[in-house]
Amino acid sequence: MAAISLSKVEETAPALVSLYKSAGVSLRKHGLDGQRAAVYLVVDYSGSMKPYYKDGSVQALADRVLGLSAHLDDDGTVPVVFFSTDIDTVTDITLDSHQGRIERIVSGLGHMGQTSYHVAMDAVIDHYLDSGAKDPAFVVFQTDGGPSNKAAAERYLCKAARLPLFWQFIGFGNARSKHFEFLRRLDELAVPQKRVIDNAGFFPAGSNPRKMSDDDLYDRMMGEFPQWLAAARKQGIVR
Repeated sequence: MAAISLSKVEETAPALVSLYKSAGVSLRKHGLDGQRAAVYLVVDYSGSMKPYYKDGSVQALADRVLGLSAHLDDDGTVPVVFFSTDIDTVTDITLDSHQGRIERIVSGLGHMGQTSYHVAMDAVIDHYLDSGAKDPAFVVFQTDGGPSNKAAAERYLCKAARLPLFWQFIGFGNARSKHFEFLRRLDELAVPQKRVIDNAGFFPAGSNPRKMSDDDLYDRMMGEFPQWLAAARKQGIVR
């Protein structure tokens, strides 16, 4: 059973009903019906991301994450971390005020900087630990390129493997781009030599992410999450 009912979504966020239904199909397909998780969204605010804010790709991703979150978490709210060289803001998106939310947030932000994965990961870890959540966390981490500090990004991911956090990286841009080589390497870091379990997945969403179908996006998002849950339970990381 979903954390938030279809009738509640119809009442509070009618524009997300289709996304909610598609997310439900994918969760059932992957054996995750009834699973609970805190859902986070991390958004790249580096300079090269301008086109994706302008064409609505970031807002579309936020809406899709909300549609998924309504199945996994009952508060109707997704914490969002905007990052570039440092943390630009930590805020949230909600079912009842999602339309145009990304544009409203970005209008209050400053200069678009570089791409520091590790500061965003640190912000998510702090938020999760401070929240006192008992359910695991599913973190959607969007970016259009590799990090400015690769060593720090790898170090944070490996340390975070001992926490009940799964990192689903999504790349905006050409799937064959060399910018994603590091993300592919993160996805394949050795277990247990580098980290206690595989705690991350990655897939590119293409140069026009909105063209990826909802069904495909949700299936890709859920591709490695069930295996991580099983491994994390076996290690006692998730109860």
